[in-house]
Amino acid sequence: MADNDKDFEITIVGGGTAGWMTAALLSRLFTRGYKIRLIESDQIGTISVGEATIPAIRIFNQMAGIDEAEMIRETQATFKLGIEFDGWRRPGHSYIHGFGTIGQDLLWLHAHQFWLAQQRAGKVKPLDAYAINCVAARMNRFAQPDMRDPDSPLAGIDYAYHFDALRFAAFLRKRAEAQGVERIEGKIDHVELRAADGFVESVRLEDGRSFGGDLFVDCSGMRALLIGQALGVGFEDWSRWLLCDRALAVPCENAPILTPYTRSTAHAWGWQWRIPLQHRLGNGMVYSSAHVSDDEAASRLLAGLDGTPLKDPLPVRFKPGRRERAWEKNVVAIGLSSGFLEPLESTSIHLIQTGIFRLIALFPDRNFMTSDREEYNRQSAFEYADVRDFLIAHYKVTRRDDSDFWNYLRTMDVPESLSQRLALFAESARFFQHGKAELFREESWVQVLLGQGLDANPDPMVDLIPPAERQAFLNDIEEVIADCASRMLGHADFIARIRKPPATTRAPGIINTAITMPSITFGPKVSR
Repeated sequence: MADNDKDFEITIVGGGTAGWMTAALLSRLFTRGYKIRLIESDQIGTISVGEATIPAIRIFNQMAGIDEAEMIRETQATFKLGIEFDGWRRPGHSYIHGFGTIGQDLLWLHAHQFWLAQQRAGKVKPLDAYAINCVAARMNRFAQPDMRDPDSPLAGIDYAYHFDALRFAAFLRKRAEAQGVERIEGKIDHVELRAADGFVESVRLEDGRSFGGDLFVDCSGMRALLIGQALGVGFEDWSRWLLCDRALAVPCENAPILTPYTRSTAHAWGWQWRIPLQHRLGNGMVYSSAHVSDDEAASRLLAGLDGTPLKDPLPVRFKPGRRERAWEKNVVAIGLSSGFLEPLESTSIHLIQTGIFRLIALFPDRNFMTSDREEYNRQSAFEYADVRDFLIAHYKVTRRDDSDFWNYLRTMDVPESLSQRLALFAESARFFQHGKAELFREESWVQVLLGQGLDANPDPMVDLIPPAERQAFLNDIEEVIADCASRMLGHADFIARIRKPPATTRAPGIINTAITMPSITFGPKVSR
């Protein structure tokens, strides 16, 4: 809250997804005593390759008062149950990292422990068959979570969205401006620092106009106009673990089937994404320029499209890593200005979201307490390292040996934090989160590590259950999940219902167009 009669001024530098997410949420929450402006230039394009999200985006939407059905119509969005990884363990192999639960627990043990034990006897299907999100995704079906019966697989569904990032930014801009945000069109050519303490005093545009502020939020993308160029905060380079340093993005005509999942296809020198929207497919190639030429990467990208390309591929160069400090003096970096991690697990928009949430939780007054900045930076550093380790695991845990790219990644040393986690999981398939701040839950790590081919032993406690009862337990999970998924609406049909304007006025929130289904629950748990 402002500490005198003058409004506390927040100046956001840069638009795009990061800028307008920041503006939309702050302007909804800070309704008295604050003035918010956003400066952006139509001359500066945005990358806008991140069109896939993870389930936490729904928390942002709820806080911002966004109606789910309206957003889906305005942004041409579809639903996302997970990510299919094609060729990551080895060429020809595929698995899905689904957002929902895996089966059902028995005693204190999770279903993947029993799956590992029975896999040795060759009596189980791929792990995907025991996870509701994965089965529904393979069937191109969708349903929202149904919490009326906690024993039903429907209670374990989780989901995110695919959307057009440019449309999402425009959607948020309209909301933010209606909530009082002032948009300034112009290109910044100078940043003025205060002589006394080095804080940002103002930013000057090419036409001579100048705008000050108490707090500046740097959403200027990889240029890092304030945090990097003006304040000189360094960058921590992680390219020794994440070799990809370039991307190409191109939209194409839509495919006949509207799939409720993102696809990531591994190549000998990187990977290719496929993101289904209502009106088109988003595609891209992420690659290491040391292992393939730009021309060859573009050729492979275009050859692998489902339809006619709608534009020429957009090239993006990047360096994986993060700013040494995301909050310096009176500047907070949000989005690509604070760091870049390739969009392998759709974390780019999530890192924007959590940066905004941290800013709200530690919002300063005009004194800008050092303890607030230090805590913000500590949390930001932990989060980036946590996501980094999860991405590195996709490259480290593999059986591919078909190129120099994969041979280096498979045999490289990894951060100690990841090395310890991989060792524990290999010994007993056990996983423990190190705190609530970790983004990816146990189910995510389990699906990726086992999907990538990590050779893990089951927890020895599975021997408390006789093999025949373990098999019956898994068979029941598989059967019930398959039955549930088969009763869901097709993904395209679910979207079609949303596209129809609502017949009656209702409060903003989560939509529910699911058909009524009978209660389907897992059978009685086996007992020893």
